[in-house]
Formats: sequence, structure tokens, C-alpha cells
Amino acid sequence: MAARATWKGHLKISLVNIPIRVFPATDPAATISFNQLHRECGTRIQQKKWCPTCEVEVSNADIVKGYEFEKGRYVTLEEEDIAKVRPASTRVINVMQFADASTIDPIYVERPYYLAPDGQVAAEAFAVMREGMAGRAAIGKLALYGREYLVAIQPREAGLVMFTLRQASEVRAMSAIDELKLVPKSVRPEEVKLAKQVISSFEGEGDLTQYRDEYQAELRRVIDAKIAGEDVVETEEEAPPKVVNLMEALRQSLERVSAEKKKTAKITRPRAARNGRTAAPKRRAR
Repeated sequence: MAARATWKGHLKISLVNIPIRVFPATDPAATISFNQLHRECGTRIQQKKWCPTCEVEVSNADIVKGYEFEKGRYVTLEEEDIAKVRPASTRVINVMQFADASTIDPIYVERPYYLAPDGQVAAEAFAVMREGMAGRAAIGKLALYGREYLVAIQPREAGLVMFTLRQASEVRAMSAIDELKLVPKSVRPEEVKLAKQVISSFEGEGDLTQYRDEYQAELRRVIDAKIAGEDVVETEEEAPPKVVNLMEALRQSLERVSAEKKKTAKITRPRAARNGRTAAPKRRAR
């Protein structure tokens, strides 16, 4: 089924305006979700808004936004107060600068979207800008649904991918993690050498498509068994390895990887005939 655009607007780069469509890059339906039910009758539970002071259910019309400026003390804001600072949705992604794509720190990335041209007329300009952006990321702003988003846009395959970004003020500094003060400033070279050997034995192309969500697969198996009225067979859990010192753990890791590689390297080849051709299978006697 073809993807549906969730937003239409323009990508504005200086005096260039390209009509675009925005598509979600992720599929929430790929993850199993649950509803809360009443165990006794199986009815779906309703979430009600309740005031514990007045002991009444509160309607949306009687709810206001409150900001806690001190413990237990709030200042309330009405919709007209928020409307004074709320940016108007302009349907424009306004590019402010270009930077090397490698400078976008993944810690700022929130959610990915795909961008595509909106119609045949926009397709040529879209393709030109995509090619011109090779190796670069466009940093811009987008006013949408009453708030302002910081975004980064990069070329990807035949289109562009847009990431909504966190503001710098939203990212906590790593220096705030007290436990990192326990990390030693120097380590033993022989341990580092062995660690690099273990790491190199796991090197690959970084292809994430080769992995599957084992938890989701097992959850689906349990759900299917429940629907069919079958007993759920519990899978055996692998016992965790015993805690050993670092050097011994690294050595055992190398030995295990080496043994697995030797095991997979054993390939049974067909028996060759004297003339160099593969021997034909013998016919059974009747």
C-alpha cells in the first residue's frame, strides 16, 4: 500500500521554493500495542480526568494549563495567553544554513520523515537541490501545530530525509552523570589490545536489516497461540555467564568467536569424478 503524506508545504532555500510532501519514515504498526481491559468482563478501561480535592470528574472545558514555578504553586495560562506567542503554521520549511552532514550529533535527533516533491513540476527542482546537497545537511525551522520545530534535512536515495531536532537546552550534558567520574583515566594497554581484537572479530557492514525484533516475534507467537486456544510454550532462557575478570572474559570471547567461525567454515562439497566433473548420483537397484 502506498504511503500517505501527513503534511504538504514548501521547502524554502533562499529564493527557491519547492512544493513538497512529508511522509512518516517509521511505521508504528510494526510494534505490538495493547489496550487496558477490565479482567472481570474484558471491557476496555476509560481514562477519566479526576480532581481529588473536589472529588469530581472534570470536563475538558474546566481544565486549564498550569506551570509549577514552586513546589505546589502554579500559575495558570489561558488559551489566549498561549496564542500571543504561538507561531502561526506557515506551511514552509525555512532553511537557514547548510553544514557538513557529519556535524549533526545523533543525540539531537528526534523523529525521521521523508520528503518528496509535490507534483511533476516540483520534481526537477527537487532533484537538483537533492544532488546539490550531497554530503551536507540543511538546518531549518518549521512552524507546525502551534509550535516551532528545528529540523535537519539530508539527501537519501531518491529523496530527502528530514529529522526533527531537540533544542540544545533540551540535551543534558554528559558531565551531569556522576557515575562517569568513576571511569579511570588510564587503562592497561594489554587489555585494550585484547579488546580491539574482540571488537574486530565482530566487524560487519552495519546492515540493520539482518536483525529482527526477537521480543516482538515471541510476543506475536504467544498472541497467536492465545487466539487459537493453544497452550503457550515458554522458551528457555540462556543462563548468564559467570562473572570473571576482564582479561579472562576477553580471551574466552575470542575463543568462542574463533570456534564459531571454524564451525561455519566447514562446507560439504560434492564428490568430484576423475575427469574433474561432479559425479552423477548412483541409481538405486530395483
